[in-house]
Order: sequence, then structure tokens, then C-alpha cells
Amino acid sequence: MEHVLGIGGYFIRATDPAVLGAWYRDCLGIDADENGMWQQEAGPTVFAPFEPETEYFGSRTQQTMLNFRVRDLDAMLTQLREKGAEVAEETQDMDGVGRFGWVTDPEGNRIELWQPA
Repeated sequence: MEHVLGIGGYFIRATDPAVLGAWYRDCLGIDADENGMWQQEAGPTVFAPFEPETEYFGSRTQQTMLNFRVRDLDAMLTQLREKGAEVAEETQDMDGVGRFGWVTDPEGNRIELWQPA
């Protein structure tokens, strides 16, 4: 049976694509080229459907949530706050899984940051 090899892209609507792209570059360090190609580091990817009533994504109108792996969650959250990003105060620890924090991009999309265990 054929199977997918990984995530090939993540596409997001934006009021101003250039401004949103710059936010992801400047705040999260996503250094994509002019075609949007970004060479991410190898590592695990979680694929997990959620119940329709979940509030985990923040707004009930947000249908998906992007999760980025990070090396140092505390350093990333500090960096985001210093750049004026909307960062959730709480973090979550899950034994054997890792630590989680959240930031909201300028278009109102909640993003999860994950420091694997």
C-alpha cells in the first residue's frame, strides 16, 4: 500500500501574506525561500484528530492548529514576548511527551510549541 511520507506543506489564508510571512520568519525563525520552501529538522510529527467541541485550539472557529517542535520552550516563549507576540501565560507538561506553550499569530491563529521529552 502507498503511504504519505510526511507533511509537504501548510497553507494559511492571510489578510496580508507578506506581513504574516515576515512574522513567522522574524518571530519563529522559519527561513523559507521565495517559493515558501523551508528545510525543517527531522523529528516526530503528531497527527491527531480532535472532537468538534474541543477548545484546545483556542477559538472554536479555528479548525486546525499548527504545532512546531522547539529545542528550548522557555527561550522561544521569551523571544516571542520580546517581539511583542501574544503568548499564553500557561504552559503544560506531559510526562514522557514533553512541554507545550502557545502563541497566537497576527491573524489570530493559535500555534502550539512543543519541546519533546
